[in-house]
Amino acid sequence: MRLMVYSHDTFGLGNIRRMLAICHHLHATVENLSILIVSGSPMLQSFRVAAGIDYIKLPCLKRSDTGELGVKFLPMEADEVIRLRRELLLSTVLSFRPDVILVDKKPDGLAGELEPALRHVRCALPDTHVSLVLRDILDAPAKTTEEWTKRGYNNVLHWYYDSILVLGSQGVFDVCAEYRIPPAICRKVMYCGYVARHEALEDSAKLRAELGVSSGTALVLATAGGGEDGFALMLQSIEAARRLHTERGAHMVVVAGPELPSAQRKRLSTAAANAPYTRVLEFVPDMMSYMHAADVVISMGGYNTVCELATLNKRAVMVPRTAPVMEQLIRMERMADYGPYVALSPHGLRADAVADAVLTQLSDAQRHGRSEWRLDMGALPRIAHFIRQIGGRRSAQAMHMPQARLPEWEVGEPFVDAAAS
Repeated sequence: MRLMVYSHDTFGLGNIRRMLAICHHLHATVENLSILIVSGSPMLQSFRVAAGIDYIKLPCLKRSDTGELGVKFLPMEADEVIRLRRELLLSTVLSFRPDVILVDKKPDGLAGELEPALRHVRCALPDTHVSLVLRDILDAPAKTTEEWTKRGYNNVLHWYYDSILVLGSQGVFDVCAEYRIPPAICRKVMYCGYVARHEALEDSAKLRAELGVSSGTALVLATAGGGEDGFALMLQSIEAARRLHTERGAHMVVVAGPELPSAQRKRLSTAAANAPYTRVLEFVPDMMSYMHAADVVISMGGYNTVCELATLNKRAVMVPRTAPVMEQLIRMERMADYGPYVALSPHGLRADAVADAVLTQLSDAQRHGRSEWRLDMGALPRIAHFIRQIGGRRSAQAMHMPQARLPEWEVGEPFVDAAAS
């Protein structure tokens, strides 16, 4: 069976990291599955992919502070690059002839670039199953509803899509109700739970030793994903490191991110040179191992970060981004009862507030021990089960047998995927 995955990133690394996690799990648990990823993420080539997974790299686009699209690298106009990407996507569908297509977040793709490919699928590949993959929260309800109406997304979902896989829980955020999705479209929605990150972790004691952190010494990790919009958070974290070391003897590691401008990275390195036991790293390919080794993680409130923290049951201090979308702030508000984190406002963020929050988390860890997140982390086995069901249905069609019935899940229903165990 052939699976095509479309994912775009004009800002940060979140989308491609999330879709890669899904692809790796599907490849490991679904037999005879070939996966082709099509993405414009500038960091796609930096991630390891397994045999049986390959990718087509689209020319990169970027988004300005005002939301306008521009070209990241090529000396071309945005319209030219969008046209090129659109043609590459259509050509990929024509040649690869996928059995299943997973589309990340935008129903018709970035700037509508996926629409010709979707139209071809519906006209020439009617048996191809097309699914939209949504993270739990997109943006504020009013803004999201307005955008979906303006762009005609409900019509796109009606004509081109067979299902919508929500990577979240209805109890945390009810996508259909919050975004006023029509009932006919809601019948295509399945809440899959959150994406657990089952990655091989480096031994924490070994990693801490490499970082010069002895047993019993508190280690604080500060990270802001790609880093493009995390400078203020990381700078205040470094300033907080002085007090954290004075009061608790803590060490700090700051992962700046590959998208942080070089001038800002230099400022962080200069600040760290004046902070005891603080070091700045540009990028680590194994962020989960660093999180696992840390006692407290300082981060933003992105979907991937929350899933990683929940997988590791890690205490956190989270400073959600509020622009260009409100997604992270809403997530922090809705998850207040689901995880052991302290949320801080990004507006007027100060080092003392960061230090206070970290010290609170370290004290709670001493008093109460292991932290616990209470999220449904079953997205990966559910999606794998879903893909296998589609494969079974296609096989039945080819042999003129009764079709396999696609799964229906109720919120909160325990899911046991025997085939993946």
